[in-house]
Amino acid sequence: MDSRKTSYLYAFLGVVIGVLATVAIYSIKNSREIKKGYASWQKLTYIMEYIRKNYVDTVDVAALTDAAVTGALAELDPHSTYLPPVELEEAETELAGNFEGIGIQFNVPNDTAIVLEVIKGGPAEKAGMMKGDRILKVDDEVIAGVKFPQDSMVRRMKGPAGTKVLITALRDGETTAFDISRGKIPLHCVDAAFMIDSRTGYIRLTKFSRNTYKEVSDAAKELLDKGMTKLVFDLRDNSGGYYDQALKLSDMFLPAGAEIVYIQGLHRPREDSHASGKGILQDVELLVLISENTASSSEIFAGSIQDNDRGVIVGRRSFGKGLVQEPVYFTDKSAIRLTISRFYTPSGRCIQKPYSKDYQYDLYKRYASGEMFDRDSVKIDSSLAFKTLGGRTVYGGGGIVPDVFVPMDTTRATPFFIACNKKATQMRFASAMMDRYKKQLTAIDDFDALEKFLDRIDIKGEFLRFASERDGIKPGEGEWAKTEPYLMPQLRALVGRYSGCGENAFYKLYLPVDETVAVALETPPLEL
Repeated sequence: MDSRKTSYLYAFLGVVIGVLATVAIYSIKNSREIKKGYASWQKLTYIMEYIRKNYVDTVDVAALTDAAVTGALAELDPHSTYLPPVELEEAETELAGNFEGIGIQFNVPNDTAIVLEVIKGGPAEKAGMMKGDRILKVDDEVIAGVKFPQDSMVRRMKGPAGTKVLITALRDGETTAFDISRGKIPLHCVDAAFMIDSRTGYIRLTKFSRNTYKEVSDAAKELLDKGMTKLVFDLRDNSGGYYDQALKLSDMFLPAGAEIVYIQGLHRPREDSHASGKGILQDVELLVLISENTASSSEIFAGSIQDNDRGVIVGRRSFGKGLVQEPVYFTDKSAIRLTISRFYTPSGRCIQKPYSKDYQYDLYKRYASGEMFDRDSVKIDSSLAFKTLGGRTVYGGGGIVPDVFVPMDTTRATPFFIACNKKATQMRFASAMMDRYKKQLTAIDDFDALEKFLDRIDIKGEFLRFASERDGIKPGEGEWAKTEPYLMPQLRALVGRYSGCGENAFYKLYLPVDETVAVALETPPLEL
């Protein structure tokens, strides 16, 4: 290589190395050992402040703080969480027992919101909206036929009490605009309450909200007046809610002094809860329905009933959340929910399932292992055996294992039925029938009259025609015979929901194909 080029090369490398060396030396000169160890929370505070003062670009302090809090809580347990303002508002509304909005329930079977229920005395009813109205626009935003997300529809219709919203709806081929002033709307947690037969009542509870005890109490009193001596209490898919409501609900069924639950944590002393003996349902024969989505406060209730041998638990193993969270609120309207205790059923068992990396996929693992279809596949930790008040063996370590197991039924899932489900054919058929028979349906508020009406219309023929013409779906040879016993009650229930009987009609008409209810009705009371 030319000597001059070699000199230039060494000179250039010297400059580069010099720059790198300068950077390294600068870092060393300006670095210092900060005495902020893991034992003190000051380390985290120092790092955040150092970033704010020294980072090369502008820092979004709020986003960074949220990320740090979220990451920290993620290292604890699956149920200690951070809720930013929007998520907190949604979560609080879900359990508060009321929200601010227009007062309707709707479904979206065919890319258009159809009103299922107009809450009596609510803003929508006062403005003239009716069951069956198809919502086309909210203010100036078109929400029909444009794949508008259902949660976005809800957010646009909700809003502070006193504010206005313009709802444009289609009714009987005519478009009408409703100028509605939003108000406070009650959120019900009892989806249905009715008599199955002359002595058996049915109550379906969807969550443990602020109003749970009052709603269940009111429903129970009505059923007792109708002669109820036996109750099917449906907690399937109830993900829980307020701890105190689980205590009050358990108290309705248990004798004086019976233990309901106790909670305890590293920094929280043991706290026991017992029944008062004043409950109005102490003498009612009880069957409690649970599923893999029954969790938290629902499991407190189911555990107290099972351990006191007060009733029979029917269904599939519950979710397995045995932790209690305490909320901490911040002035920016965010919050954390921190796990502060475990809860223990009266026999002393904790039903919290083990933490794992795939904790959120536990239910998928249950499907894969066959647990949903075979009781022998249910994983039970025999080392966590406990005794009920009457001496029966129950287990901790992962949910409430039912006394009577009911597998998922897949035998009726014919190709025709599956094809209809994929296209929501049943839902869209029900809304089409509502359009045709709207006046008759909305005028019916008696279940016997509804059944007679449904018997008169040709639901089978109309559905097969609808499925063929609208969706191109036809049952293959022998398929309808297998599908009809399962599908027809579903169709009747979906159409009946549009009647004046509302959700009670849906659940009551669906009972013939509800295997868990059928098993519960055949289950004798406990004999100890």
